[in-house]
Amino acid sequence: MIVEGEMRSNVSETDSPAEMDPTWTATILVVPCVVVLTAGCFYLYGAIISLLSKTSVRNKVVVITDALSGLGKECAGVFHRGGARMILCGKSWEKLEELADELENASDPTVTFPPKLVLLDFGDMDGMAEAVAEVLDCYGCLDVLIFNSSMKVKAPAQSLSLETDKLLMDNNYFGPITLAKGVLPSMVSRRSGHLLLVSSIQGKIAVPFRTAYAASKHAVQAFFDCLRAEVEEFGVSVSTINHTFISCSAAAPAAATSLLWPLLFTRKPGGVSPDEVAAEIVRTLNNKRKEVLIAPSLPKMAIYARSFFPNVFFAVMAAGVKNSAASENM
Repeated sequence: MIVEGEMRSNVSETDSPAEMDPTWTATILVVPCVVVLTAGCFYLYGAIISLLSKTSVRNKVVVITDALSGLGKECAGVFHRGGARMILCGKSWEKLEELADELENASDPTVTFPPKLVLLDFGDMDGMAEAVAEVLDCYGCLDVLIFNSSMKVKAPAQSLSLETDKLLMDNNYFGPITLAKGVLPSMVSRRSGHLLLVSSIQGKIAVPFRTAYAASKHAVQAFFDCLRAEVEEFGVSVSTINHTFISCSAAAPAAATSLLWPLLFTRKPGGVSPDEVAAEIVRTLNNKRKEVLIAPSLPKMAIYARSFFPNVFFAVMAAGVKNSAASENM
């Protein structure tokens, strides 16, 4: 009888459900909370950016150069929906009209303004005076000017003609500063305005085979850095945003390499999307930050290395050129 009792006792203990591990229980409860909290943060972030874009530019005159580019279209959409009085600049009148139609069809006409269009080509310096006058004639003044145009070229210095060098300087330096000088008197007289330059990290650091491009970006960066100090007393803000790469599509992963210089401008998967840069532009206009750098850690480290360890930086650049030449000869 005692044996049977013990057996029944053992069976009952075996058949009883096992108690759940407290750690597992906590995990089950915490994971959904983390997911919900993360989703909420992203939603709140998007809502704040949307609110800022509307409150900061409503009824303000905003000019965007190269509005037909990916970033230009993204900025045009953000500011148009925010109630800004848009002046869209580009090289093609037909494409500008298409963009304006898209913006108007996708927005509420009771809270937005029809965009005004101006033909503007920084490569045509002879037509810049007329373009500047047209920009000012649209509303008689402007509050925000976003410089978003750029011309790129990659080649050995000795293979580039002087005409190509001049064309890059016109598009990346002389054109933008001509427009800036043309609108500055209006901003200074009103003691209000914001000039925002969207430029490349190569305005801070130069890598091989981009001599003309890097030179033009260094020049325009220096101009706006000097201008910032000159016009601050008149209530005019000057900001620069330097990025490495903007893309709407995913980029292929970079091949493994033992050298650093090819990685300085490695395109991260998907690149820096236009909406990311547009969101940064909105933030910069709100907090009036003077300089913003959108780049992975390695390019940022290269900028500091160029300043504090120039000989090491130059050695890495030279080694990269030799490695590139050796690869082409194989």
